[in-house]
Amino acid sequence: MSITTVGIIGAGTMGNGIAQACAVSGLQVVMVDISEAAVAKGLATVAGSLDRLLKKEKISATDKDAALARIKTSTRYEDLKAAQLVIEAATENFDLKVKILQQADSIVAPEVIIASNTSSISITKLAAVTHRPDRFIGMHFFNPVPMMALVEIIRGLQTSDATHDAVHAMAKALGKTPITVKNSPGFVVNRILVPMINEAFFVLAEGLATPKDIDDGMKLGCNQPIGPLALADMVGLDVCLAVMDVYLSEFGDSKYRACPLLKEMVAAGRLGRKTGQGVYSY
Repeated sequence: MSITTVGIIGAGTMGNGIAQACAVSGLQVVMVDISEAAVAKGLATVAGSLDRLLKKEKISATDKDAALARIKTSTRYEDLKAAQLVIEAATENFDLKVKILQQADSIVAPEVIIASNTSSISITKLAAVTHRPDRFIGMHFFNPVPMMALVEIIRGLQTSDATHDAVHAMAKALGKTPITVKNSPGFVVNRILVPMINEAFFVLAEGLATPKDIDDGMKLGCNQPIGPLALADMVGLDVCLAVMDVYLSEFGDSKYRACPLLKEMVAAGRLGRKTGQGVYSY
């Protein structure tokens, strides 16, 4: 099945980023959210992002206008009927995602593929709440979507080869580099990344080095663009803690225990950039 129109549920950071990537690649986009204000804000974010690319001479004014013209916004799920692929990009909340996916599942044609941009929820569990588990898949983009090359394509237990192949090809058509992953907590990238961040907190708690020296060590020694502690502040310490807690409960392995210092900082409300104070002050 060729994918020419993509439906996106959610006009927030991830949703509008996916919309931009699709529209710039020549696909028609229907971006749906609960209110006119939400979709208008999402479209304004895309326009601002394209303006920055225009100033850097990465795209032309014609490219920008054409991309924006390909994005239709709506508050009605019925408008998703035009799509061959629907990507859910709502908040990381299982019950909310189930409600959204069941609504989309009841409206779009049976052959349409539904994907979730979840970064942590089981694709197998989400697929099971739809009437098309073989045509359900994980499509985990990374933030900021227009800049980041990676897409994790996550196969649930029920995902068919045809569904995987169609979504894998579509990700490549967006200029992304897809990797195929089996369903498992944290998939591949976050499964490696978040325990690494947690280990950096253990190193900090043990007083082995200052936060800056820990981050400089990982940047200069491992060629990482940002150190693990600064990254934790960016992601949110509460999010890092929640992910570690999921790994501990799902795998039952003590190697995923959260660092007590990480727990203590979350309890103090020092969550990182969003609160103005985490490992560093902002």
